[in-house]
Amino acid sequence: MAQRAAGSATLADVAREAGVSLATASRALNGGTRQVSGTLRESVLRAAERLQYTANVPAQAMARGRGNVVGLLVHDIVDPYFSSIASGVMRVAARHGLTVTIASTENHPEKELEYVTTLRGQRARAVILAGSRTEGDALQRNLTKELKAFEAADGQVVVIGQRKLPFDTVMLENRAGAADLAEQLALLGHRDFLVLAGPLGLMTSRDRVLGFRDGLARQGIQLPENHVLRAEFTRDGGYAAMVQAIKNGFRGCVFAVNDVMAVGAMAACRDRGLLVPTQIAIAGFDDIITLRDIRPSLSTVRVPIERMGERAIDFILDTRADDPRVLAITGEVVLRESTQPLEGK
Repeated sequence: MAQRAAGSATLADVAREAGVSLATASRALNGGTRQVSGTLRESVLRAAERLQYTANVPAQAMARGRGNVVGLLVHDIVDPYFSSIASGVMRVAARHGLTVTIASTENHPEKELEYVTTLRGQRARAVILAGSRTEGDALQRNLTKELKAFEAADGQVVVIGQRKLPFDTVMLENRAGAADLAEQLALLGHRDFLVLAGPLGLMTSRDRVLGFRDGLARQGIQLPENHVLRAEFTRDGGYAAMVQAIKNGFRGCVFAVNDVMAVGAMAACRDRGLLVPTQIAIAGFDDIITLRDIRPSLSTVRVPIERMGERAIDFILDTRADDPRVLAITGEVVLRESTQPLEGK
């Protein structure tokens, strides 16, 4: 007799191998309202191992109406901001028997739509969209339509970011945090500022730039338009923008709209022979975990990143509300070595 390919055994094969009914094999492997005795369960598990049985998750989801999978969509899994969100999501999900799958859009907003469509087809229990929304009516309309269809099929949707989609949202107060940072930097004595911003249309970047400008205005300081340099929302983007600023002769205080851009900016200063903070000051936003190893230590706005992921799962576990819920998260300014007053200032 020809051998069955590894992993192609069915649940019926496992039941026959273990000498139990199909229903008993299903309860032993997948759980259910009726418990299976320890002896029978061990027999089924051994049979499944011998046959290299792999559960058909989509089929299980179809049978139950929905699965136990939560899809987490992030912009860039390499960014410690998103990996910290993932850590918070997975910690709480594991306690409640939920499986988290992570997909990275690689900063391509249209990929979110593709992943949501896939998760709807797999009957996932929920989807969490983590990261900045982008400006663009057509893209947002299409995404909202697909998410509404996902919700109509008994799925749940949670957004971590701006309150721009009509679903439960863990909202970060970007503008307020950046404004507080600007004020405190001005109170340190800094007067000449430059911002390393993300691409046009990225709402997180936009809100942080606007907030920083607000905070400076409260201290009677203007931020010229040509003192906002745009680059990719990444470490390399921060590096490239900082190189340009150095070539332009800037020697004031730099605000990078996220920490990974700030880290890139600090590397550019080091490579160009400029000392931080004695010759140029730098601040970021998020307080990502990798800042523990950065010297000089980076001033930033501390955000409870893992807790944001935890709260997203809490929304999924709670009873669904009639209207979208919003949980606002505020940041805290943390001043460190990188923004000490410059020489001669």
